[in-house]
Amino acid sequence: MDRIRVRGGRPLRGRIPIGGAKNAALPLMAAALLTPEELVLTNAPALEDVRTMGKLLAQHGLAVEHDTGSRRISMSGQATNLEAPYDLVRKMRASVLVLGPLLARYGRAKVSLPGGCAIGTRPVDIHLSALEALGARIDLTGGYIDAQVEGRLKGARVVFPKVSVGATENLLMAAALAEGTTELVNAAREPEIGDLAQCLIAMGARIEGVGTDRLTVEGVDSLHAATHPIIPDRIEAGTYACAAAITGGEVLLEGASVLQLGACARVLQEAGVVLEDQPGGLHVRRLNGLHGVDVMTEPFPGFATDMQAQTMALMCVADGASMLTETIFENRFMHVPELTRMGARINVHGSSAIVRGVPKLSGAPVMATDLRASVSLILAGLAAEGETVVNRVYHLDRGYESVEAKLAAVGAEIERLRD
Repeated sequence: MDRIRVRGGRPLRGRIPIGGAKNAALPLMAAALLTPEELVLTNAPALEDVRTMGKLLAQHGLAVEHDTGSRRISMSGQATNLEAPYDLVRKMRASVLVLGPLLARYGRAKVSLPGGCAIGTRPVDIHLSALEALGARIDLTGGYIDAQVEGRLKGARVVFPKVSVGATENLLMAAALAEGTTELVNAAREPEIGDLAQCLIAMGARIEGVGTDRLTVEGVDSLHAATHPIIPDRIEAGTYACAAAITGGEVLLEGASVLQLGACARVLQEAGVVLEDQPGGLHVRRLNGLHGVDVMTEPFPGFATDMQAQTMALMCVADGASMLTETIFENRFMHVPELTRMGARINVHGSSAIVRGVPKLSGAPVMATDLRASVSLILAGLAAEGETVVNRVYHLDRGYESVEAKLAAVGAEIERLRD
């Protein structure tokens, strides 16, 4: 099993390219099930989750070509198999996003329940009740979601009981081919959902309210071919901004912007990080020292839960105390024991973690527990004295492309160890 070794103490300097957003790419790929014509995605990241989604679509019967050199994914064809098997779905919860498109276009879908997740329960009941409002009949049997509809799904007013990115994406795709008008109330507003909506519009969907919490979809009979560029990955950009700040370095994040980082930009600036839009990207540097800040994760436009672990690593070496409160997932502090192994001072009280900054972290062997925890430990290693070895980095490869190569190119002493 691969590990990553980091020797800290080197300020990062140079340019880091920011790839296409993983969290946008996955629902965009699922949208290919809505049309027999070719859907082409550009600026596609070469990530394990993207490869898994490609395998899932291929087993459904689509022709999938992923050219990592040109960063282009092409998908087309009819689904000949309407079942999403457990062996693929268990590897990536986003696999449930094929449910809405299959049901809308073919009237039937059988999708494995995703099962457990390291960072929380993440139930799919919101997806299912919303699809039932559109006329679907759903049975849960043998660990599978078996969904059917006679004829077409019917437009309806759906009020989500809580903000759910995945449910919003699933219903947006399902409603695109439903009969009549669907109104999605309390919809998630993440930029990745806006990206999906723009792609669906390019395919012929009729959607209003993009970027708001109320989406109106007028169903159409069919969708057609389109080419769509995937937006830059705001979480990758935020992560490398933290890397520059935690090392006292100075980097240009190619393709990123202050606006793209949203609430994360405000937190970093409050902590003493200078962010400046420049031609070609976002320039990041640390003004003087780092200062402790309080952070609460919230649905967009609030602070992203996917940046909580990285921000905690940064606060471990900031002056003063910080409080990070996690409101999205109940188990998203599993990186805390590993950071404390490196000398961090962190106390968890329920859904909040109090971080008291220390002058230096110390390198240690640590264990990654999930995707964002993995990269938080690498960030800590970049700032630590001595050597840090991060184990179980297969999590990392799901959402970060060539992280060790990108960091090494700007001066980090980092390498992947293969057993």
